[in-house]
Amino acid sequence: MSRVQLALRVSDLEGSIAFYSKLFDTEPAKRRPGYANFAVANPPLKLVLLEGEPDQPTALDHLGVEVPSTSEVDAATTRLVKSGLTTSEEKNTECCYALQDKVWVHGPGNEPWEVYTVKADSDQLQKATESACCTPTAAKEPVDSSNRTNCC
Repeated sequence: MSRVQLALRVSDLEGSIAFYSKLFDTEPAKRRPGYANFAVANPPLKLVLLEGEPDQPTALDHLGVEVPSTSEVDAATTRLVKSGLTTSEEKNTECCYALQDKVWVHGPGNEPWEVYTVKADSDQLQKATESACCTPTAAKEPVDSSNRTNCC
């Protein structure tokens, strides 16, 4: 099953967890320091909460589509490249307490979108070499889709 992902940076993680638990009538599927995610059945949604700076308004971190397998990430990559979008792939990357394969693109307002699959659980938010979890490499330097390189 595929589902849309919405990742938010929140200043009050515990308050946000309480609110979204009530809004979607479900508890977080995963909680870690500075992080929580909800696997909402109806509507099909992966809601990710990332702890932000105190006293800052909630902000969009990124958007995504979670798919069941790496082959679906690869198919999305092929489709996006053929459509002329600039992509950035990450294979076996640790992000958001999970080992993932993903591809990033940016919308017309520079909003980051990822198509990703979770391959396994991880005990860390991100690899030490990554500057920020769930921040696409393409946000720093877009990678020409004809000259793609894998991260991690």
